Amino acid sequence: MAELVVLEFDSRRQAEEAWARCQRMSRAGTINLADEALAWRDDDGTVQVRHLTHRTRSAALSGAACGSAVGALFLAPMAGLLVGAGCGAIAGRLLVTEPIDGAMVRRVVGCLQPGRAAVFLLVRRSHPAVVDALREYRPMVIRTSLSPEREEALVRALQSEPTAR
Repeated sequence: MAELVVLEFDSRRQAEEAWARCQRMSRAGTINLADEALAWRDDDGTVQVRHLTHRTRSAALSGAACGSAVGALFLAPMAGLLVGAGCGAIAGRLLVTEPIDGAMVRRVVGCLQPGRAAVFLLVRRSHPAVVDALREYRPMVIRTSLSPEREEALVRALQSEPTAR
């Protein structure tokens, strides 16, 4: 089961950098994300929300590529492409069984001060190195689905001094 963690940052730039670091750690296997989003409030108060992953689209594209390759073996690359894209889209939908609730994202970002941003992470599993990597951005935990004890430990870990590299 995935756990929701919402982190607030001093700026959109910081949030984007932290998200990019999470993406690199995801590719390295340090964190397994079910879904993620970035949201911020512009200096003029305008709320912006961006879901940063499009798992259904990515899976459909991968399925289309694999399907056309298999279809080429049977001399029907277009049929393979269509079947592969459809199967990939369905698989992509199944990958995110609990997507981040868009209404909750808008409620949270609506409470942000202008110029601040939040990263929403739906985490299946993670390594302690993730907290170490995010600590330098000094994020504030504003919402989680963790137990109170685990949430408190996360808050303490993120507030401690970053370790020297």
